Amino acid sequence: MSSLQHVNPRVRGIRASPHSALQSLAAHITQENTQRAQKSFREVIDVSSGDSHQAGMKPISFVRQVLAACLHPQLLRDRSLPLDARLRAQSLLEVCEGGSAGSYTDSSGMPHVRKSIAEFITRRDTEIPSYTKDIFISAGSQRALMVLVKLLASGEGETWTGVLTPLPCPHTLPMLLDEAGVTLVPYQLIEERGWAVDLDELQRALTVARRHCEPRAIYISNPGNPTGHVQDKKSIEEVIQFAAAERLFLLVDEVYQDSVYGQDTQFISYKKVLFEMGKEFSETVELVSFHSLSSACMGECGLRAGFMEAVNMDPGVMHYVDTMLCTDISTPVMGQLALDLMVNPPKPGDPSYDTYKQEILLTQTTLSQNAQRAWQVLNSLPGMSCQPAMGGVYLYPSLLLPPEIIEQAKMLEVEADVLYCQRLLQEEGVLVGAGCQHGAATVGHHLRLCVLVPPDTLEEVLARLGSFHHRLTDRFPTQWFSKWGPGNPRGLGGKSLGVPSKEGNNLLSLNSIQ
Repeated sequence: MSSLQHVNPRVRGIRASPHSALQSLAAHITQENTQRAQKSFREVIDVSSGDSHQAGMKPISFVRQVLAACLHPQLLRDRSLPLDARLRAQSLLEVCEGGSAGSYTDSSGMPHVRKSIAEFITRRDTEIPSYTKDIFISAGSQRALMVLVKLLASGEGETWTGVLTPLPCPHTLPMLLDEAGVTLVPYQLIEERGWAVDLDELQRALTVARRHCEPRAIYISNPGNPTGHVQDKKSIEEVIQFAAAERLFLLVDEVYQDSVYGQDTQFISYKKVLFEMGKEFSETVELVSFHSLSSACMGECGLRAGFMEAVNMDPGVMHYVDTMLCTDISTPVMGQLALDLMVNPPKPGDPSYDTYKQEILLTQTTLSQNAQRAWQVLNSLPGMSCQPAMGGVYLYPSLLLPPEIIEQAKMLEVEADVLYCQRLLQEEGVLVGAGCQHGAATVGHHLRLCVLVPPDTLEEVLARLGSFHHRLTDRFPTQWFSKWGPGNPRGLGGKSLGVPSKEGNNLLSLNSIQ
């Protein structure tokens, strides 16, 4: 490969995410700080991604204890580890080839772990059966999604495959579709309704798309990434009916199913709803759902393991799912073992049960309280408006920027929300995600903020963000943000609460800045 012209044209056509440039800037600032550069902050705080361990959240003790014993079997005799952790490690090693976690596994995953996953899904969906043969383990849910999308990709011109994709969507999805040679067919989530999926919008997007491609699938994120929306049963039924009527394959990302905290909100799987709709749907609609170790409570993003369950998929097609997974040889074994622990945790009466439940509850409580706290503070800032999250690990506030910032961004050839993120990073050392990375341009500008962090870290982030934002608003005429001032109707309705002041960590009541 002697020059750029020899690089695959499809690869050259993939656009790098704006987030990559922000991460590079964050790394540069961190390096400057180690060289004692004069900065107003000691360290960069990254709340742009859902990597909770990187943000300071602690791993689940039981998971790490079992994995440690699997990697170092001498620990099986170490009584400092709980008995059930040692017994689980022993049982997992017995299903590894050669009794070692260093061995290859079947390309679709270890049969024992696939069986555990099927049993978990059956319990979750109140005895709607799940079968080992329909479970495929992969190196993260994104890898599984890529396999499915590549299987769907075909045609050219007006027959080119399209996938209906929500805006905003997970920031890796547009690049994934580009790489697979599939057209992204955008449908807009309705911000004023908490980022809900709208049936009329789905129909509009499909009708427009059929003029230039052949839509064959619809992608759903539930709970929503990055929006935090959680669909109720009626909404899920509408999407399933739409998919059935239009003969669309359902691709459902349910990675954050363990992190639902909205009032009167619960997670219901697409599969459960599908099977409760009767044979007209349960025996015809093709559905693949995804889950992974990146879920909020596990947070084991770096172990790179996830799974998908196929429903109503042709056995011949499933053969090629397995064939494509063979290109990876096998999913990392430690990740597969961790999946087994995620879907089959300690039970009441086990030595590790009380500690496990306390740690899970701490994560869920932290997430819920952080989401509420951040929502309040973000809505108190002039020019910012945030829908409350019902689940997931992100808030996705809307950002009303002054014309001067938008014009400057145009001159620098970057999106205005990216410029905002760059300045926030440079001035306050806080890395948040820019809304433009979540698909094609949506209405207005947005930020993505992960709230699955230790509470003191969140308070520091909100203080720095508030300080920066108030300095920004002070530079421009007040009529710019009068539309969405503190206590705006989409926010708090004038309630008083503590918000970060321009001086940094000092708190200022909302009433005192109105």
